[in-house]
Amino acid sequence: MPAVTVENPLTLPRVSVPADAVPRPALAVSTAPSGFEGEGFPVRRAFAGIDYKNLDPFIMMDQMGEVEYAPGEPKGTPWHPHRGFETVTYLIDGTFVHQDSHGGGGVINGGDTQWMTAGSGLLHIEAPPEELVLSGGLFHGLQLWVNLPKSDKMMPPKYQDIGGGQVRLLTSADGGALIRLIAGDLDGHAGPGATHTPITMIHVSLNPGAEVTLPWRPEFNALAYGLAGRGTAGPGNRPFRTGQTVVFGKGDSLTVRADETQESRSPNFEIVLLGGQPIREPMMQYGPFVMNTHAELAQAFDDFQAGRLGRIPAGA
Repeated sequence: MPAVTVENPLTLPRVSVPADAVPRPALAVSTAPSGFEGEGFPVRRAFAGIDYKNLDPFIMMDQMGEVEYAPGEPKGTPWHPHRGFETVTYLIDGTFVHQDSHGGGGVINGGDTQWMTAGSGLLHIEAPPEELVLSGGLFHGLQLWVNLPKSDKMMPPKYQDIGGGQVRLLTSADGGALIRLIAGDLDGHAGPGATHTPITMIHVSLNPGAEVTLPWRPEFNALAYGLAGRGTAGPGNRPFRTGQTVVFGKGDSLTVRADETQESRSPNFEIVLLGGQPIREPMMQYGPFVMNTHAELAQAFDDFQAGRLGRIPAGA
């Protein structure tokens, strides 16, 4: 970990923070419970137990793996529907193949992001390629669900394939942080992800003992999730580690630090930082459907049952 990196971060543009920026406090830290998804691959439920008012516009996030598969073990998901939101799959290690009923899809490898706007609805499948099933190997990634406002919930489905080479690479003032900007803007730099709901998504690798402070839009919420390693968050040095989510309070800058010593399996503290503009509309979820009312959820289920969300392509 991770797939997209550089030998010398000091060659990258550096992110600066205004001197009068107000630091965001770390309000709470929660630990993700473990479970299984799809055909049985292990996940951590990053947002379990966190009040939706602190997540909006994000709905859920799963850390998939990190798992070393033996030959024959790699697993994916069967065909399933979605409506009313966007799925963001960020792959760190391994390979996944996506296909959907609207003709979207492709192969994503380590460092790539697959951004699917389900909108009015579709069916899709995510699975490891046959060669990975035969060989086994390392698999690790994230899937994030981003809500859509009522005005966009029934928009036509859309698919973005964001290669690792498109991610905007930045660093901190001292070069101790490698910052991968996947979506949103940061200190005048723009990530490649095109979002309907304004969000920021960043993967940071912090060297042991390093600290990074980033400017953060005050109207956005702010979350940090530990992918690997351990460190602290906010001006109060709130500890967090692998599998834990930090909820930040108000302010216009965000600080995380890496402990002086890290885990042997990961030399750096790996963190995902998320921020988004709250939609502040009612959110109703039933499995793979995210709408504003129970009646809309019932309609989504009826449409799925009637085949109106698409059909599995012939030969799939």
